[in-house]
Amino acid sequence: MFKKFTSEEISAQNQVKASVQRKIRQSISEEYPDLEPILDELLPKKSPLIVAKCQNHINLVVVNNVPLFFNVRDGPYMPTLRLLHQYPSIMKMLRVDRGAIKFVLAGANIMCPGLTSAGGALDEEVPAEAPVAIMAEGKQHALAIGYTKMSAKDIKSINKGIGVDNMHYLNDGLWKTLHLD
Repeated sequence: MFKKFTSEEISAQNQVKASVQRKIRQSISEEYPDLEPILDELLPKKSPLIVAKCQNHINLVVVNNVPLFFNVRDGPYMPTLRLLHQYPSIMKMLRVDRGAIKFVLAGANIMCPGLTSAGGALDEEVPAEAPVAIMAEGKQHALAIGYTKMSAKDIKSINKGIGVDNMHYLNDGLWKTLHLD
């Protein structure tokens, strides 16, 4: 999704009014309750909140020229990997085995066998169509953020096909975008 993302792909940047800002804060706090104590630091009420509209119906939530969250077609907001590395416990996590790492870092979707093999791990409570952090076997930080195609129980029982859509991964265009000008 962000494989070749650059700041030129942003078609519009709009400072949102207070009511829209409250709505964004509320949906982020509902999706990630662990962020509640630090939400005022991340999205200060007095600081302008900018929504950058990109190609492929992607919206970036930007504070102080730093992208913090993104969503696709009014779907759930997902943190950027840089934010997830600062606060690793905010999302449910799935772990892929060592064999899947290079494919995930190339932008491939996460297949069910990579999550159910010996090195993989599933959180049984992850529902279908939920944002998740993708961890790597033997690594400390997340290597990707994805959106589950099926629930963790279905991934375990079916064990074939795409389990998680890879939305944002290390060294993609969004990762390399430190600031929006």
